[in-house]
Amino acid sequence: MDLCVTIKGVSFLLQAGLGILANTLVLLAYVHIMLTDAQLQPVDSILCHLAFADLLLLLTRCVPQTMTVFGMKNLLDDAGCKVVIYIYRIARALSVCITCMLSVFQAVTVAPAAGTLLSGLKLQLPRLVIPTFVALWFINMAVCIAAPFFSVAPRNGTVPPFTLNLGFCHVDFRDNLSYVINGVAVTVRDFVFVGMMLGSSGYILVLLHRHGRKVRGIRRSQGATMETRAAKTVVMLVVLYAVFFGIDNIIWIYMLTVPQVPPVVADMRVFFSSCYASLSPFLIISSNKKVKARMVCATSSDQERQAEDSKDSKAAKN
Repeated sequence: MDLCVTIKGVSFLLQAGLGILANTLVLLAYVHIMLTDAQLQPVDSILCHLAFADLLLLLTRCVPQTMTVFGMKNLLDDAGCKVVIYIYRIARALSVCITCMLSVFQAVTVAPAAGTLLSGLKLQLPRLVIPTFVALWFINMAVCIAAPFFSVAPRNGTVPPFTLNLGFCHVDFRDNLSYVINGVAVTVRDFVFVGMMLGSSGYILVLLHRHGRKVRGIRRSQGATMETRAAKTVVMLVVLYAVFFGIDNIIWIYMLTVPQVPPVVADMRVFFSSCYASLSPFLIISSNKKVKARMVCATSSDQERQAEDSKDSKAAKN
C-alpha cells in the first residue's frame, strides 16, 4: 500500500475511532445522569444532543471514507448512498445549529436580567429546549431533502464534471448552476449560524471580562461557579468550531471554482470538516464535571470489581 494512502487511512481511522468512542461515552454519561438525576439542565441537554449529532456525522462520513481509503469498493448502492448522504447532511447541519443554539442559550443564561422580557426568557429557557430541538430537526430535514436526488453510487471509476467525489458515493449536480447554487446555499446557511454563535460568544466574553471582579466576589457559590465554567466551555466549543469551519470553507470555496475536484482536496475537506465532531466530545469530557464524574465512577467500579474477582480467585486457590 502506498505510504500516502496508509497515512491517510490511519488518519481517518483514528479520527473516526476516537471520535465515535468519545461521543458514545458522552452520550452514556448523560444517559446515566438522566437516570439518576431525573432531569438534565438545558446546557446538558444541548451538549447531549450535540454529541448525538456528531456521532451520526462520524458514522455516516468518516467510517465509509475510512473503508474506502483502505480499498473497500462498492460499499453502497444508489439507495444506500441516498440514505447515508441524507443522514450525513442532516447531522452536519444539526452540528452547526446545535452549537449555535448552545452559544445563544448560554449567552441568555449569563446575561444580567435587566428587564422583564429577559427575565421571562430566562425562566422559559428549560421549556424551550425540546421545542427547539424538534424545530431544528424538521427544518434541516426539509432543507436537506434535495441531497438524496443527487446522490448515486460510483460507476466505472469515472467522476463526471460538477460532481463531489466522496469515494464511497458521488453527489452529481449535473450542471454548473446546480453545483454553485447548492454550494452557496450551504455556505450562507453555515455563515449565518456561525455569525450568531460568534456574536453570542463574544457577548459572553465581554460580559465575563467587564464584570470579572464582581463575578469573582459574588459567584463563589457552587451554582455560580458551574455557570461560569459552562460559559467558558461554550466559548471554547465555538472557537473550536470556528477554526475548522474556516478551514473547511476555504477548501469548499476552492472546490466551487473548479469543475472537477482533485481527490486530495476532497479528502482534506472531509478530514477538517469532521475534526470538530471528533474533538468536541473530548472538550466536553475535560471541562464538564458531571460527565467526568460518571466516567471516574465507572472506572472505579471496574477496578473494584476486578480487585474483588482477584481476591476470590486467590481465596479459591488457597
